[in-house]
Amino acid sequence: MEHAPAWLVNSLIYLGAAVLVVPLSKALGLGSIIGYLVAGIAIGPWGLGLVTNVEDILHFAEFGVVLMLFLVGLELEPKRLWSLRRPIFGWGSAQVLGCAAVLFLAGWAAGASWRVSLVAALGLALSSTAIALQVFGERNLLLTPSGQAGFSILLFQDVAAIPILALLPLLAVGSDAGPAMTGWDRTLEGLKIVGVIAAIVVGGRLALRPLLRWIARSNTPEIFTATSLLLVVAIAALMQFVGLSMALGAFLAGVLLAESEYRRELETDIEPFKGLLLGLFFIAVGMSIDFGVLLERPGLMALVVTGFLLIKFVVIYALAKAMAVPYQQRPVFTLLLAQGGEFAFVVFQAAGPDVLPHAVASFLIAAVALSMLVSPLLLVVIDKWVLPRYTAHAPTTMEEISEQQDAKVVICGFGRYGQIMGRMLDAQNLKITVLDHDPDTIESLREFGFRVFYGDATRLDLLRTAGAGTAKVLVVAVDDMEQSLKIVDLAQEHFPQARLVVRARNITHLYQLLDRKVEFIERELFESSLRSARSVLEVLGWPAHEARETAMRFRFRNIQLMHETYPHYKGDRAKLIAVAKKGRQQFQEQMAREREERRQRSGAHWDPERTEQEQLP
Repeated sequence: MEHAPAWLVNSLIYLGAAVLVVPLSKALGLGSIIGYLVAGIAIGPWGLGLVTNVEDILHFAEFGVVLMLFLVGLELEPKRLWSLRRPIFGWGSAQVLGCAAVLFLAGWAAGASWRVSLVAALGLALSSTAIALQVFGERNLLLTPSGQAGFSILLFQDVAAIPILALLPLLAVGSDAGPAMTGWDRTLEGLKIVGVIAAIVVGGRLALRPLLRWIARSNTPEIFTATSLLLVVAIAALMQFVGLSMALGAFLAGVLLAESEYRRELETDIEPFKGLLLGLFFIAVGMSIDFGVLLERPGLMALVVTGFLLIKFVVIYALAKAMAVPYQQRPVFTLLLAQGGEFAFVVFQAAGPDVLPHAVASFLIAAVALSMLVSPLLLVVIDKWVLPRYTAHAPTTMEEISEQQDAKVVICGFGRYGQIMGRMLDAQNLKITVLDHDPDTIESLREFGFRVFYGDATRLDLLRTAGAGTAKVLVVAVDDMEQSLKIVDLAQEHFPQARLVVRARNITHLYQLLDRKVEFIERELFESSLRSARSVLEVLGWPAHEARETAMRFRFRNIQLMHETYPHYKGDRAKLIAVAKKGRQQFQEQMAREREERRQRSGAHWDPERTEQEQLP
């Protein structure tokens, strides 16, 4: 193939290696990441030598991490991200600073200079966002406490990589660091960074949605896909221009578009590219392992890799206990954050020879790559030998859906709300399929004879297995509003034959369901609250029929007012409040008139504001 272009040859090599090795790795129970890493080793300089330009491939493949962070951002609305600010900056800083401090002391005690120890500790304290989020996603752990905690820490690490890289010139790292920056230069750099971030935020709010709307109207799917990729590439280039993390910029863009009506379309378009590029990234990591350094000092390499993994494992496990990560989730959570990360490559390469001689930098890069190679293997060990011991102290293993279900009613979420519905339907001898992801709830329900399947109803494959494709009714009774809306979106897109009956947590959730044209919506506490209000009126001396009529009038007027305020909930909040206040005042005036009319008609002296005892003769 002498005359074949390089891109064709390389594509053949990468795809061939992945197609041959990854399925074999998964068949052996080692997972896809191990397969990609082994494929990289096989075709790299220390394997068959089919690829030699490892650095170029690694830089290109890092775009897979960028796309992954963009998709993660699409799942986080700004309000939810703001709610995570404390775990991000609190627990995230505790992990980075805690691990870096212990690693620094260990390196210094081993005889390394303080500069080498500091740079090595900061680089080794970082974890692999790509591997961790991939594993969290594969195991459906992103919405669990360990997944949320891990995501917060990983996001902080992406932010922390920026000051770490900025610290290197201050330590006089690198012989070609260039002249020192003046105060004015630093001010300009800071303004440039603020300007780019502001441009992304403002542009995301004002320009991106109209642009996507305009592109969508062209009815050209491939152009919408190109626009999706262009959006991520452009933002990554902007962040790279000012020296910030490309992945962080892509994540920010994803958050800004999380509330967009095109979120699902963006996810669908970018997901295949993300998967392929992440696979290429892991292949590049496998190729980048310098086995020459490893073979030269295998004992020291084993000691360094084992040492820094153990140090991080101890620190992160202690942190997991402090964060109240569930007992059964701690081993996987700790291991995924204990391994080295892709940003460590950047830190060690940027350090330069003044503090990290080439041999030391190569040694540390090989140690990080080996930790990323070893971690999936350790994950297999944890799955087979550690987690069974942990689950011995946990509820019984949950029964997962493995066979296709065919019930006409599928209930997603079987808490207090879903249980009442399920018991009523069961009493009518109707066959139902129930999905819930709370092991404690499932274990309790099984004691009472309910057959509940363990699973996350936001997964399309699980919904299909549960029978949503043939069901007549899909009941969405999950607690979390975002999960509820995601299930509704999936059902409307993939299971149009199923009628949706949805529980609304509050008025905002109800408005969002109305946006999606959901026909059957019930506010979870509305009817029970009305009945309680009737009871209060009766206790205060109101006749039962008067209390009932008043509650029914209030119900009718409340629903009417909800439809009047609905057009304003996304836009003018002042208008929404004004309409609500006016409606409430009108209702109060109407009720006062009706009370007076009834009093005059009956000729009685009954006063609903006085107690029954006060009105007795």
